[in-house]
Amino acid sequence: MGSPPGRGRSHRAFAFRAALPCLLLAALETAPVVAQTLTPELFNPTRGGFAAPDTLPTRRTAAVPQPPSDAEPDPNDDPRKRRETPAPSRIGQVPTYGLPAANGASSSGYDSLNRKRQQPKLYPGQPKPKRAAGPGSPLPPATPDRSLGPPRIAPPPSETAHKAPVPAAMAGTVPGQPLRRRLKADDDAFGAVGDYAGSFLIKGGLELSAGYDTNPARLNKPIGSPVYVVAPDLLVMSDWERHALVADLRGSFSGYTNNMPATIDGFASPSPVDIDRPDFTGHVDGRFDVDRDLKLTSQLRLRLATDNPGSPNVQAGLQKYPVYASYGGTFGFDQTFNRFQVAAGATVDRTAYTDSKLTDGSTFSNNDRDFNQYGGVGRFSYELKPGLKPFVEVQGDSRVHDQAADRNGYLRDSNGGYAKVGSSFEFSRILTGEISVGYSARNYVDPRLSQLAGFLTTGSLIWNASGLTTVKFFTDTQIAETTIPGSSGVLVRTYSAEVDHDFRRWLTAVGKFTYGTLDYQGQNRNDKTYSLEGNLIYKLNRNVWIKGTLRHDILDSNQPGSSSQGTVVMVGVRLQN
Repeated sequence: MGSPPGRGRSHRAFAFRAALPCLLLAALETAPVVAQTLTPELFNPTRGGFAAPDTLPTRRTAAVPQPPSDAEPDPNDDPRKRRETPAPSRIGQVPTYGLPAANGASSSGYDSLNRKRQQPKLYPGQPKPKRAAGPGSPLPPATPDRSLGPPRIAPPPSETAHKAPVPAAMAGTVPGQPLRRRLKADDDAFGAVGDYAGSFLIKGGLELSAGYDTNPARLNKPIGSPVYVVAPDLLVMSDWERHALVADLRGSFSGYTNNMPATIDGFASPSPVDIDRPDFTGHVDGRFDVDRDLKLTSQLRLRLATDNPGSPNVQAGLQKYPVYASYGGTFGFDQTFNRFQVAAGATVDRTAYTDSKLTDGSTFSNNDRDFNQYGGVGRFSYELKPGLKPFVEVQGDSRVHDQAADRNGYLRDSNGGYAKVGSSFEFSRILTGEISVGYSARNYVDPRLSQLAGFLTTGSLIWNASGLTTVKFFTDTQIAETTIPGSSGVLVRTYSAEVDHDFRRWLTAVGKFTYGTLDYQGQNRNDKTYSLEGNLIYKLNRNVWIKGTLRHDILDSNQPGSSSQGTVVMVGVRLQN
């Protein structure tokens, strides 16, 4: 008796359902069972560079090519070997549980959280990837993976190609040390390096030279003498993010082995005089940054020297030149209003002379030449554009002498000042500096002394003509005191030009020309000075330089017997650190 058709089909279905668990159990026994954490990797169709046959992607994307369903299997591909490939270690990695937002979304457009997907950064020369194909578009042909081999075409050179590597010490990336600011490149291969003391950079130097001066006393009839010069210098600079402190100290001592005769109106007298001369110029500048636009500024300065040889202020019958010291300070502020800048300060200075020692053994007091000066200076500037800042500067002061009347009975107390206009500029680092013109005047208490006034020029320009040649221009105007009876003072103007040329990095030539005028108002005396100087510097290394100097000085005066000439030849060595 046969079974009904519906009953046979139900028996076959029951038998298939009973055999299915046995088949699955047999398949699982052939491979080890490994517990896995639910991470995004389980939903990625490719893991470790190979397709994962034991996982199925939740969704397909256009950015990941999939093989066609009817593709023939690779005879060399063994699924068991692929399963035995060790997975990357997860020790020390924090797994991400769940599915991140927009996981598996397309690489273009917006994700489900409305976030713009970032485009990958390309290396120079790398072609831009093509936009992913949309749903239903034909898949691009598969390309062999060459990621493990060298590229066929070398990538283009980077921005650092053909450039000297930066040492780790300069880049601030020394292994085992914390990162620090990158040091600036040193443009001078033979310049002093200096040493750090805390946050201060200290550079020091000492020049020792010897030679011959044909007329050290600048007499009308020259008398020469061997000469030696000792010139130390010290530079201290702070290295702070805010505020600043700079000390620049330079001095020299010129010694002569032969004593010169004293002078009377430019002519030599039989009594000898010691013409050794010290010279020192130093200043300490400080800046306190209150905020971005307001700064407090200060300066302490000192000038130590003697009267210039050949000057009418030099007394007759001197055994030794008297030394004077001019010291003081400026205290002010610097305020910026966008492009408008205001800088002002109060000045206090004092000038004092030592007593003169005469050849007869007596001394002569110079208290009548000692005075205090009180004043103030202000500058108003506006930056028209980067590198061009015009300004107006006004200064006023009052000079009060220790003695109301000088040795000739003249009252030397006075009030004066100047006003000038100019501009500071910087054009592509080729031409930088500052130049100004103005007018200066000084009125004296004594009615017998006329007003001392005149046109003034001040400036400092640096022109980088080429990588090897630098040209410098300087000009300055000062009002100096004098002891000449009937003369109000001396209007001193100085103009100089200097050319520095490097034949090699270790061989530099320096040429300098200086022209000056000294106008003794009230006495109808005018002196002109000319100085032509040449230097040749041979730099052995950063610490030792050899220097040769040749200089010729001319003093041309309209007073008979006051003109003079002299030539100086010096050879020395500079030691610096």
